[in-house]
Amino acid sequence: MSRLQLALNVTDLEAAVEFYGTLFATEPAKRRPGYANFEVADPPLKLVLFEGPEGGTLNHLGVETETAAEVTAAEARLAGTGLETTGVDDTTCCYATKVETWVTDPDGARWEWYVKTGDAETLGGDADPATGEAVCCAPAPVTLGATGADR
Repeated sequence: MSRLQLALNVTDLEAAVEFYGTLFATEPAKRRPGYANFEVADPPLKLVLFEGPEGGTLNHLGVETETAAEVTAAEARLAGTGLETTGVDDTTCCYATKVETWVTDPDGARWEWYVKTGDAETLGGDADPATGEAVCCAPAPVTLGATGADR
């Protein structure tokens, strides 16, 4: 079963976990410092919360699949239509190991198409040049081939 992913930035992780736990009648599947995720059965949703000063904003959207082959097929389909992707990568991000690809919509919303392959003890991601801290779920901007607009 595939499901949509919604990743939100929140200013108060505890309050957000309480709110979304009540809203979807479920407990978080994973909790780490500054991070929580829910695996909601109905509606099928992966809800990811990142604590930080940009609360109330969208972090990214995604589609979680069951196999790496589905990620590869989605990347080929997207690239075949002229959309520029990040390619398929094995990575560690969001306290998980993944196979993923990314694409950005015309308004700059980032979409991750991925399969979780395991758990990780670290947030993962590349280091932010300004702070040196790991930045997860932040691929380099991509260009949309259909419009040629830089994102």
